[in-house]
Amino acid sequence: MSRVPLGEITVGYADQGSGEPLVLVHGHPFDRTMWQPQIERFGATHRVIAADLRGYGETTVVPGKTLLETFARDLAALLDKLAVPQCHLAGLSMGGQIVMEFHRLFPERIRGLLLADTSPVAETAEGRRQRTEMAERLLREGLAPYAEEVLRKMVAPGAPEVDEHVLGMMRATVPEGAAAALRGRAERPDYRETLATVRVPTLIVVGSEDEYTPVSDAELLHATIPDSKLVVIDGAAHLPNLERPAEFNVAMADWLRA
Repeated sequence: MSRVPLGEITVGYADQGSGEPLVLVHGHPFDRTMWQPQIERFGATHRVIAADLRGYGETTVVPGKTLLETFARDLAALLDKLAVPQCHLAGLSMGGQIVMEFHRLFPERIRGLLLADTSPVAETAEGRRQRTEMAERLLREGLAPYAEEVLRKMVAPGAPEVDEHVLGMMRATVPEGAAAALRGRAERPDYRETLATVRVPTLIVVGSEDEYTPVSDAELLHATIPDSKLVVIDGAAHLPNLERPAEFNVAMADWLRA
């Protein structure tokens, strides 16, 4: 693990292997270890960079509201610090929305896009209300009750070691960081217009049992992004990279070869 100061925050990150850069952006309320199966697999062929987002893992917590734009600019600053002008960029769930925002701001820095279990549409009024209420709940209760409540939506049953990893990440997340991200995501824009301009190899992955961002969201992304490829991973829920790493990695390897 390495740490680097970036303005008001210090970022914890992994930087493994050599070759073309592959940057992995985790979801909420997780940390960079969400990508461990991919770090291990692709660290043999690529320079794999996975950072803890602002407010998560070993990166500084900044209370208040963290917009997707803030996350994307943090990522750009980290890549500048690491002398990475361009990369293959992958994100899951909230990480996918950060990747979409990064593409909106810095399309010239992206050599390939991977969007997993995520949605490109703007938040609804009801969604904004729910995210705001959840932010307040996490500040009151911490992450432990929430983690138990949502585990079966995050991962399908059948893999106790995955359950423990996912629960551990969620329980370790600082409430102020998670709440700030929820408030920021409540203000997310619609990315379909900018995604229609994508001109790099794009892979869209979704678990067949995902309740948060179902297959229909992935199909919308597939219809929006020219020449994209859609892979549905059978039996997985919201975290197919952890639930079905072998299948996810095969799809990812094909994408990187493109």
